[in-house]
Amino acid sequence: MPDLTGHVALVAGATRGGGRGIAVQLGAAGATVYVTGRSSGSARAGLDRPETIEETASQVTEAGGVGIAVQVDHSRPDEVRALADRIAAERDGRLDLLVDSVWGGDPLTDWEHPLWEQDLDTGLRLLRQAVETHVITSRFVLPLLVARGRGLVVEVTDGNTARYRGSFFYDLAKSTVIRLAVAQAAELRPHGVAAVAITPGFLRSEAVLDHFGVTEATWRDAIAQDPHFAYSETPAYLGRAVAHLAADPDVMRKTGRALATWSLYEEYGFTDVDGTQPDFAAHWAEALVDEHGPLGDPL
Repeated sequence: MPDLTGHVALVAGATRGGGRGIAVQLGAAGATVYVTGRSSGSARAGLDRPETIEETASQVTEAGGVGIAVQVDHSRPDEVRALADRIAAERDGRLDLLVDSVWGGDPLTDWEHPLWEQDLDTGLRLLRQAVETHVITSRFVLPLLVARGRGLVVEVTDGNTARYRGSFFYDLAKSTVIRLAVAQAAELRPHGVAAVAITPGFLRSEAVLDHFGVTEATWRDAIAQDPHFAYSETPAYLGRAVAHLAADPDVMRKTGRALATWSLYEEYGFTDVDGTQPDFAAHWAEALVDEHGPLGDPL
């Protein structure tokens, strides 16, 4: 792991999945990590899942960093403004890394119907949850990075190509998040701050493991249900990719790009928790291209 001792990070949407994996691996690198989300020990959010921001913060600390849980609804500008003010006050204005992994759109995604047969209100709610939250977060947090004249913004998405993602509003949200990174990169470049988008491959999140009826310890039992699951990766793999980006002194070379775990492991040499280096793009090219077409051209 790289050394991020003394670094301060904010991982928005760190309750579970990729956000939690990123937060914990930043902690393993020694960073102080503010972890935010709506699900806390006192109140579950709309997904009604058991994971909480307090659990994530504890895992960050156990990994070697300092985890700080803050319950925030990133669709509410007043709460995000208060979060930015708190970080500025507690860390003397220092913030090195903003990771935006806010999502919560799974129950809003309609995988069965084309746009003209979908419920419009539900689709627009998905966009507000998955896109507007990112805009609101950057609006109030970016000034901390700009003031210091260095830092990194990471927008977490699904896929880094122009391939259609199977559902209109889902595809629009995930591709728009990439564009958010591109736009922020253009505006932040004169201030010495980089912005990128990043995607994992087939992510073994808590919800995915539950879907297959397995745990991280028994995940290979699900390969019989879906052979492609053999090429999946843990949230820690994504987290290690982000930790290496945050520690890269030449990260400005990557600003404005849509990156992926399956390319960054080749550059930085990190592995997943079991020592493997999953490469879902390579698996796609070998096994899925005939069924789904090529991944497509980079956005």
